[in-house]
Amino acid sequence: MKELWFIRHGETPWNTEGRFQGHHDVNLSPEGLHQAYRVAERLAASGNFFDGLYSSDLQRAALTAKPIAEALELQPVYDPRIREIYAGKLQGLLQQEIEAQFPEFQAAIKADPWHTRRPDGESMADLSRRVQAFLDDLPEGRMIIVTHGGVIRAALKLILGLNDSVWRRFRIGNASITRLLYPEGVALSVGDVGHLEAWADWLSDEVTMA
Repeated sequence: MKELWFIRHGETPWNTEGRFQGHHDVNLSPEGLHQAYRVAERLAASGNFFDGLYSSDLQRAALTAKPIAEALELQPVYDPRIREIYAGKLQGLLQQEIEAQFPEFQAAIKADPWHTRRPDGESMADLSRRVQAFLDDLPEGRMIIVTHGGVIRAALKLILGLNDSVWRRFRIGNASITRLLYPEGVALSVGDVGHLEAWADWLSDEVTMA
């Protein structure tokens, strides 16, 4: 059995602005770095033993993985297969700019959000093929996977066998935790951000200042 703890990367400036990131290598914002330390503390305090730590090689994921690696004494394995969807010409654009510049794409993705490719980029179906290959290559055990929202939604669809556009209905916030059992097809939690909420203020903020 593979118990997979998917962690979405911390907030970036482009997340705040609403810009499509794709493979563009955007850094974490100060808030995103804070979130990375919060999720690391949550994992360390969970009492669970983790067999491995995998991360997208884009820096917003790698920088989120860094405090997790330090807290759990794990060596990250960086894998480009769990990069965000390649957004092609949409990278760096705001939603209103995309609507103005690519009306045909907007119409197509509303009709078929899974198979429609971003202009000069990937579709969710394309993304899911590399995510599936990654999942199949993982050894058994409890693994942490630091990645991106699109990858986690693709994993939800693949692992849970979701139909139609159900995969779009999940909120996968920055630094959230989604726990799935593969290949059993069981969700233990989705989009958990309890460690970022007000009740979690018992967690130390001092480490974020280091």
